[in-house]
Amino acid sequence: MATIAPTGAPGSESDGEPDDFVPLTPEQAAAIRAANPSTSPWWVVAGQIVLGVLVVMVAWLWFDERVAKSVACGVMAVVVPAAVFARGLTSQFARVNVGAAVMSFFLWELVKIVVTLGILFAAHRLVAGLSWPAMLVGLVVTVKVYWLALAFRRKGKPVLVLTPHGKSN
Repeated sequence: MATIAPTGAPGSESDGEPDDFVPLTPEQAAAIRAANPSTSPWWVVAGQIVLGVLVVMVAWLWFDERVAKSVACGVMAVVVPAAVFARGLTSQFARVNVGAAVMSFFLWELVKIVVTLGILFAAHRLVAGLSWPAMLVGLVVTVKVYWLALAFRRKGKPVLVLTPHGKSN
């Protein structure tokens, strides 16, 4: 059984290697941010609402009121928690520092899961004769908006970042 040599010990792989980490300048960081614009979570929630309303209307036209209400429950099980999550992520607390942002993300993700489960469990009491397959269709179609948001997100400007060694990334 072999042991791993501590860093800096004779025979370790990092002997004599220069430290390749170079922090970015503010200009380089701004260029990278411009090349990779973020998508607002509120645009995703708006897309979920629009697609959810369309799916509920189609269910109402093709089927009956019971199926449309079941689809609406599935849509609400995605949209309401996503809106709560987006509100939590865009709050002032989430912007304090990196640690607070990470903690806020996990806290609001937990709240999102609990609200989703609450809506799914409450749906069978609120809708008489709930159609579980129709509710699942509403849920799945609305969740797929996350993929659409990734596919249709804003494209950034190409950026050329030079490292201190003169090589481009």
